[in-house]
Amino acid sequence: MEKMQSLKQKTYAIEQAFLSPYATQSKNTRGRQREEAPCAMRTDFQRDRDRLIYCKAFRRLKNKTQVFFSPEGDHYITRLTHTLDVAQIARSIARALSLNEDLAEAIALGHDLGHTPFGHSGERILNKLSPTGFEHNVQSLRVVDVLEKDGLGLNLTFEVRDGILNHKKSGKPATLEGKCVSLADRIAYINHDLNDAVRAGILSMDDVPEDIIGVLGKTSKERINTAITSIYKNSYGVNDVKMDLSIEKASEKLRSFMFERVYLTDSAKGEEEKAERMLSAMYSHFMSRPEDLPQTYISLIEKYPREQVVCDYISSMTDRYAVYMFNNIFVPKGWSFIDEGR
Repeated sequence: MEKMQSLKQKTYAIEQAFLSPYATQSKNTRGRQREEAPCAMRTDFQRDRDRLIYCKAFRRLKNKTQVFFSPEGDHYITRLTHTLDVAQIARSIARALSLNEDLAEAIALGHDLGHTPFGHSGERILNKLSPTGFEHNVQSLRVVDVLEKDGLGLNLTFEVRDGILNHKKSGKPATLEGKCVSLADRIAYINHDLNDAVRAGILSMDDVPEDIIGVLGKTSKERINTAITSIYKNSYGVNDVKMDLSIEKASEKLRSFMFERVYLTDSAKGEEEKAERMLSAMYSHFMSRPEDLPQTYISLIEKYPREQVVCDYISSMTDRYAVYMFNNIFVPKGWSFIDEGR
């Protein structure tokens, strides 16, 4: 036990010696919602990272859509591969700026746990259906605070929870590590979504305006390197994490281009209409028949509004499980007849 405790103290000493004065040191965490005995070996942020990577919601990300609904190819990005992409970029930024890599990675691993089936389309649909609205970042925090471990939650540190809640561009993370994840998320998705769109034949790299490619780079590797280099040059040694204005503008242009040519095309809207009919039907079903929910969610109705718990269940579904559940509820099953000896 003494050797394990010395290992954690060694980590504290390394952070004290080498991290930026603007970094979040593990020993200075603002703590957890519920007090618990600390780990003898791991810092609290390392412990949070482990809890996230082993939770059920994290495993389900492998079958949740990033952009293309239930893609058949082996190499399309899923919500899980996106999450790993964000974690890698966030760690690279944190390392370059001498920030806390463990904290950045933990935030990244949890940032999309609340995403719905069928990507952002599912989020928009649940936001329309629920009278209280639905945002995936808020739901991600609810996953780690309430839904995991059969309603007990993961009891993560304030810093990880704050980073998860505030990872969207509109958020205001309390730590620089949270800002690393927010930027890493945007860097990751516009680049790998572009690659997926090219792979799917929706567009070619020649379709991307030259004023974007000229600034960011033609390949995914070049664009990510451009973004991280810009963040390093503009953020090292200061109490902020930001890009150069020209890189930020080019990235926003690429994002707008993706919305116009990929995210909001007629074919994408057609698939979203199908998803809306499916999720709307299931939402209405579970609102009128909450007894059909799994027992864990039935128990939650004693503490939370029914519409919130129904959203909890539907948003937890993977694409394929949502299709399975819809078929199970609404598609008639054939009768099995006894052979009458004809």
